[in-house]
Amino acid sequence: MSRVAFIGAGPGDPELLTLKAARRIERADLVLYAGSLVPREILTMAREDARVVDSAPLSLEQTHALMMETVRAGGFVARVHTGDPGLYGAVREQAALLEAEGVEYEIVPGVTAAFDVAARARVSLTVPGVAQSVVLTRLDGKTPVPDGQRLRRFAATGASLAVYLSAAKPEVLCEELLAAGLPPETPVVVAHKAGWPGGEVRRTTIAGIEETARDMKISRQTLFLVLPGELAGEARSRLYDPAHGHCFRPKVPGDAENDG
Repeated sequence: MSRVAFIGAGPGDPELLTLKAARRIERADLVLYAGSLVPREILTMAREDARVVDSAPLSLEQTHALMMETVRAGGFVARVHTGDPGLYGAVREQAALLEAEGVEYEIVPGVTAAFDVAARARVSLTVPGVAQSVVLTRLDGKTPVPDGQRLRRFAATGASLAVYLSAAKPEVLCEELLAAGLPPETPVVVAHKAGWPGGEVRRTTIAGIEETARDMKISRQTLFLVLPGELAGEARSRLYDPAHGHCFRPKVPGDAENDG
């Protein structure tokens, strides 16, 4: 049985917690959360007698020591991360320390900001025949990006892009997208603290990224969705096309336009 649960808290909206995540927080003797990224409202279901600690000012070793203190006392730890623990998190190194001490743990997935923002903006990340891939990526920062994974390379494919951790460089983002050959009018969604009180989601274009970023006064916790597929007009999925039969529905004859 796990003694520690790494929990994805989603982008900030408490209602986007999974049932499993909420139950683990309710059960925890220690709730250790990243206060710089996770709003306190996420933790309202913690027990009144639970110890709730903000890990923002702590080092890896300090957070591990807190977890082990609770584990050794027979308690359960909810380690709460923003978004999904598997994306731009620090779970690997925390888990390695637990494994070294023989502590069982589990990872509870969460809603990542790309999906929340797409829903808030009412856009589709995939468009039939145009954008059939979604790339979650970032610009260079304190953590470098390998040469083969540069934003410009991904953008050149025409895939939809979810660009994380790049709020400080909107002008570089614009330059990279244009250098990849994307039209200036390509739709972009800019989201700052989506799911938080006072969060904001706006539509713009590649050409308007810098102005929109300035107007929104964006800071950390900003996501950019770059959506080449939005230029496709009325592209339609074949899933519900009457001329497209499959194992659950026979083809309806007579629609020659869609028969290919």
